[in-house]
Amino acid sequence: MALSLHDRWLTLAGITPESIRLGDDLVARWAEPHRRYHTLDHLVRVLDGVDEFGGYADDVAAVRYAAWFHDAVYDGGEASADNEELSAQLAEADLPELGVPEARIAEVARLVRLTKGHAVADGDRNGAVLCDADLAVLGGDAAAYHAYTEAIRQEYAEFPDEVFRPGRAAVLKGLLELPHLFRTPVAVERYEARARANLTAEIAALEV
Repeated sequence: MALSLHDRWLTLAGITPESIRLGDDLVARWAEPHRRYHTLDHLVRVLDGVDEFGGYADDVAAVRYAAWFHDAVYDGGEASADNEELSAQLAEADLPELGVPEARIAEVARLVRLTKGHAVADGDRNGAVLCDADLAVLGGDAAAYHAYTEAIRQEYAEFPDEVFRPGRAAVLKGLLELPHLFRTPVAVERYEARARANLTAEIAALEV
């Protein structure tokens, strides 16, 4: 897996000492042992989603960089509220070393921050692609969705059920309140209905 990811990173970032070092750092971050869902497997799935939906983007390179950075900083505990902001700041610090233009770096950081709530504005085609790729797991079949929820629970294992369950339900309700979970035509057709059913069922189980 790691070699494949390195190849994908170097295709995007170019083959330079700086890009090799930054790619190694990113892979190491995603492989941190405390992660249970936001792992290398998740990164691969998001990158695959960007490949699948990327024809809809205005700047697919920016979306791919954002996919790499969107959970590069990840703490599932008390500091989890800062993950997206710290990940965006990491992109802002690292990408100039690769010669990425300032405008693209700003777009990457914006996209990373967007994954905090996945509230994509009308006409935000880059945001639509990244968020659809990130949320595609919600539209999985029963087995895949169960595996996802189990991994999320493990990432928040420090919280007892009486804290985790209402917090998780609130997050899911926030997603259901979005006008659309998915924005790209392919993702809407493939995932929207099943994702809403999965979220509704999980909320019901959490509130028993």
